[in-house]
Amino acid sequence: MCFFWGTSYLGIRIGLESVSPATLMCVRYTASGVLLLLGALVKGVAIPGPRAFAITAFYGILIIGIGTGAVAYSELWVPSGLTALFVTTQPFWMVGIDSLLPGGERLHRPGLAGMLVGLVGVGILISPSVQGSITMASATHGGIVLGFLILQLGQACWCGGSIAQRRLGVHAHPIVLGAIHQLATGLSFGVVSMFDGHPANWNVRGIAALAYLTVFGSALGYSAYSLAIMRLPVALVSLYTYINPIVAVALGWLFYREPFGWRETIAMLIIFAGVAIVKQTAQKKTGASPRAGAQAAVD
Repeated sequence: MCFFWGTSYLGIRIGLESVSPATLMCVRYTASGVLLLLGALVKGVAIPGPRAFAITAFYGILIIGIGTGAVAYSELWVPSGLTALFVTTQPFWMVGIDSLLPGGERLHRPGLAGMLVGLVGVGILISPSVQGSITMASATHGGIVLGFLILQLGQACWCGGSIAQRRLGVHAHPIVLGAIHQLATGLSFGVVSMFDGHPANWNVRGIAALAYLTVFGSALGYSAYSLAIMRLPVALVSLYTYINPIVAVALGWLFYREPFGWRETIAMLIIFAGVAIVKQTAQKKTGASPRAGAQAAVD
């Protein structure tokens, strides 16, 4: 999940050169949803009944449709580095919403401190590109503000929908639930793409980006997320938003020899310190077997 989603910002940016955000979302998630559901049928995995299927589809539109859709639309105005920094606010939405719900995990100072430490590390890691983007985009400052607001709405819906799906207690495999999420998102954006008035400009580069997002970002990455959100503590799952930028920087150095010096190393160490703090806090709150309760809901 951390690795493949860490590359998705670049994939979305490349895909948007050829198609609109709605078309990108439609093609990507319809294809991955169909592939995963066909695989489940071939393997004989149980599919939820009509009512549970409909509720799960609604949560999918909330989680992926608005959550990831916000990222796709915001990248029309916001540079990818700034987008990655804005998305790191997601853990605050995840843990904050969960703490407000009955039976949710209460906020504790060590966990909150760990998230703040991680956020500082991400800020150090991305700050040069963010500062440069703001300088170059001063004339479109309103677009950046709009993109930020869209992203925060998306993160709130992603977190709220994820927690609601986790609490629903549908007796189905998490990957099947993720497939329903993706198919519902793809079909809903198919309707949106019919009216967005943006003609597609298909080329090898755009098709390759969509294929990568479909297989690695959606079919594999979101399936991993579906397993994680059902079987791990919420605070621990939310930390992938800190790790994604590290993956992006590492791949940039590997394939394009982008600079990776002391500042990047220090930022990574700070992020890992935040991960360790929250992980330790989550383990103390959930006991020796954090998977046990959620496992019972999906077996």
